[in-house]
Amino acid sequence: MSDSHFYVTTTLPYVNASPHIGFGLEITAADVIARYQKMLGKKVIFNTGTDEHGQKIYQKALKNDQTMQGYCDFYAQKFADLKKYLDLSYTNFIRTTDEHHLKAAQKFWQLAEKNGDIYKAKYKVKYCVGCELEKTDSELVDGRCPLHPKYDLEIREEENYFFKFSQYQEQLLELYEKQADFVQPPGKFNEIKAFVQQGLKDFSISRLKEKMPWGIPVPGDENHVMYVWFDALINYISTLGWPEDEKNSDYANFWPGVQLAGKDNLRQQSAMWQAMLMSAGLPNSQKILINGFINVEGQKMSKSLGNVISPEDMFQRYGSQASRYLLISLGVFAEDMDVSWTKFDEKYTADLANGIGNLCSRVAKMAATEEIVAPKADIQLNENYQQLMADYELTKALDWVQDQVAEADKFLSETKPWKIEGEEKQQVLLTAIEKIQTIAVHLQPFMPETAAQIQQSFTGEIKPMQPMFPRLD
Repeated sequence: MSDSHFYVTTTLPYVNASPHIGFGLEITAADVIARYQKMLGKKVIFNTGTDEHGQKIYQKALKNDQTMQGYCDFYAQKFADLKKYLDLSYTNFIRTTDEHHLKAAQKFWQLAEKNGDIYKAKYKVKYCVGCELEKTDSELVDGRCPLHPKYDLEIREEENYFFKFSQYQEQLLELYEKQADFVQPPGKFNEIKAFVQQGLKDFSISRLKEKMPWGIPVPGDENHVMYVWFDALINYISTLGWPEDEKNSDYANFWPGVQLAGKDNLRQQSAMWQAMLMSAGLPNSQKILINGFINVEGQKMSKSLGNVISPEDMFQRYGSQASRYLLISLGVFAEDMDVSWTKFDEKYTADLANGIGNLCSRVAKMAATEEIVAPKADIQLNENYQQLMADYELTKALDWVQDQVAEADKFLSETKPWKIEGEEKQQVLLTAIEKIQTIAVHLQPFMPETAAQIQQSFTGEIKPMQPMFPRLD
């Protein structure tokens, strides 16, 4: 990835359920990053999509009496709908059932096999269908996977292909040493380094087709399909046109990129995928950004508890722009977060309805009365803001914008333009308008429609504004 090109990608969510706000936060954060990089004048590819193979999909489709592809098509559309709910600007939407991805995954397999990193062996493991991962006893709580306690662990004993993950311990540790901020936040980086330092076990990368046919065929062996994680991770480069145009393509210009993931994807993104890239002789990712989980009133989101909050629910209540603001304000690339509708409502009212919305309405009304015509100010991005965005401290950068709203309110309180007249009043209002224009410019990656509305309303002849963020019922 050159200085003039930028690539960011989410994980591909599994299409076994509708989108929830955990992925809503991830894809909105990726969108904020992509929009900011475009503001800097870079060419940007922003990738997302859906992960559509594996045991869970196979079982759910059978249970629903659907074809596997039909089941995937239904849920893939639900994730595509996020574009409207969260005002997303992604350029690529890849599905792991796409024909090009299938060919790329098979080519990747052949490269790893040629390098001696794939072999066949019998194995017996405890397997969590929820994670689509093998589990060691040390990872279990009361004999169950702590992330998916409702699933019974399966004992699997069969002949599969394996990837020589164990061969890459030293190379992974060298990568982590060389790139001191390879994984953010630091606590998650320490976690993956400790995992690799303990020693790595080879992992299974195929399933017997007669038991689980829903997967990409293993090249050269019609009896096996690829393990879902091995296949899905390759999307990060297959979406860029790899391997067909490796030297003159989006892959050549944009890879390596920045990857976003939830904390349950830490091992897959920052260790398994990196070892796979090493095996295939390809450059490692540039950076891995890890989000915590979102709990609702102290509990994990669950259909049975009836506490699942979806991006669509947020859109219906707040609209796309406020939903983006509320998600990023939770705390991106940090620890677990706790939300509720009450907390969201309070934040919406304080920061948006009574905050930036009220500020803009007040100033527009006074400026319209004074018949002010405002020039378009030449706003330069604040250095502190730029540093926060460069460090992917998105929540802190959004807090900086909110601080500017507070400072503009403070300026109005001190100057009291409603108590003065003439040229002095006009000058105070023009200063307030420039502060609002500054807010709008810095708000662009976070709330693009809102930022555009503010810039349009406060350039040229100023007119009264309708409330941007109406009071909640």
